[in-house]
Amino acid sequence: MKVEGGCHCGAVRFICKVQQAVDLLQCNCSICSRTGFLHMIVPHADFTLLSGSDAMTSYRFGTGQAEHLFCKICGIKSFYQPRSHPESWSVHFACLDEGHGLKAEVIAFDGRNWEEAAKEL
Repeated sequence: MKVEGGCHCGAVRFICKVQQAVDLLQCNCSICSRTGFLHMIVPHADFTLLSGSDAMTSYRFGTGQAEHLFCKICGIKSFYQPRSHPESWSVHFACLDEGHGLKAEVIAFDGRNWEEAAKEL
């Protein structure tokens, strides 16, 4: 099914193709635990940025492999390029439009011990 979403102000908008039942990773790393990010992994081929490429800014930390993309206007990170899934986007489940109808199961991911936890993905 197709679902849409975006940032708070609406400058960044996307559409993605997903199954009706999705797994969400809840990471406890320094940035995810502070923002409450719920990772819905979507292959690049199943994600389309509709608007906002010029409204985003990038932030990298730690190893610099993940590219965190934030709306420059409202500050929301609705999706980003994770290091754990280089072939996919990580979409913030809370940034999907209401009424999407997805069924989600939350799975804990120990991002504070990333190297060990990534082996289990």
